[in-house]
Amino acid sequence: MTVSSATRTAIFIDGANLYATAKALGFDIDFKRLLAEFQCYGTLVRAFYYTAVTEDQEFSSIRPLLDWLDYNGFTVVTKPTKEFIDAHGHRKVKGNMDIELTVNAMELADRVDHIVLFSGDGDFRSLVKAVQRRGVRVTVISTISSHPPMIADELRRQADVFTDLMELQSKLGRDPSPRTAPREANQHTTHYVQRRAPSGGGNVPAETRT
Repeated sequence: MTVSSATRTAIFIDGANLYATAKALGFDIDFKRLLAEFQCYGTLVRAFYYTAVTEDQEFSSIRPLLDWLDYNGFTVVTKPTKEFIDAHGHRKVKGNMDIELTVNAMELADRVDHIVLFSGDGDFRSLVKAVQRRGVRVTVISTISSHPPMIADELRRQADVFTDLMELQSKLGRDPSPRTAPREANQHTTHYVQRRAPSGGGNVPAETRT
């Protein structure tokens, strides 16, 4: 990835989408490495991380990750998930963060030169077109290396630059943990698993959903 040292960059991470993409490729994201990597390219104006959370859980193991991100240079944007019953009587959980990400990106578009979007969601094509009309270059990071690909074709075509996450594994991936497999939470909806790490600048907690 080639970016001028004078470039002002903002990062927008669709948390659930990035998790699913990394899982499809078989590795976890090290967010400390991710932040450091993009701080090497010009001025990093802001790094946003978006995810929905289930508030009625006594303990959500995604919380250590969100707390770490919040204390270590990321702007964390969350909202509660919503439960509903579909037409077949099945309980569903909804937690879409597209609107929040889009609003923040449009607010920053006049103050940055480059936006990096970690998502493969085709709904973001209109956002990408809108910020491009304001002169902002957009790099989209997802993957076509999985089967099926995790990025919508229309989003990939709209981006100024598409980078396959697989190509960044050596820079952004977590080192394999020597510890045993983490315990899986027993829930009926989205499952979160926490990889615990020592405090004080140790490994970053990982968001894991099954």
